[in-house]
Amino acid sequence: MITKLENSNEDVANQIHRVFQSSYKIEAELIGTPDFPPLKRSAKDIVNSTTDFYGFNEQTCLAAIIEIQIIGKQLDIHSLTVDPTFFRKGIADKLTSYVLTSFDINTATVETAEVNQPAINLYKKHGFIEFKRWTPSHGIPKVAMSINPLSCNV
Repeated sequence: MITKLENSNEDVANQIHRVFQSSYKIEAELIGTPDFPPLKRSAKDIVNSTTDFYGFNEQTCLAAIIEIQIIGKQLDIHSLTVDPTFFRKGIADKLTSYVLTSFDINTATVETAEVNQPAINLYKKHGFIEFKRWTPSHGIPKVAMSINPLSCNV
C-alpha cells in the first residue's frame, strides 16, 4: 500500500532515514564511492524537508520511499529508495507508476549516478529518456532523465 508520509513527524522521519541509510549504503557500493552525499542526510534534514514523501508498506514495514516535488505541472523525483530486504519485488516500479499517474503533471525528471544501471533501467521502462550528463562537485558522474507522462503508457 502506498501512502503519503508525514515527514515533519520525528518518528516518521526516523523511519524514512532508516530506509534511506540501508538503501543508500548499497547504492554507494554499486557506485564505488565511500563518500556518497545522500548518506549524509540526517533525520532532522528529513523533518525540515519541503518535499513530499510517499511510502510503500509491506505488512507493517516501511519497505520503500519515493520523494518528490511538484512545481506547477513539473514533477521532480528527488529520491527513490527500497530497503534491501525488499529488493527485487517490483516496489520501485509501483512507486514510480504511482507518482507518474497520480498527479496532474506535464513532465517528470529524475537524476541518478551514471553507473546506477538498475535505476536507469527502471526509469527507461517508464519511458524516461536521458537529456543530460555531468559531474557535480562531489565527483560522482550523473545522468538526468525526463518523460512526458501524457505521451507514454506508464
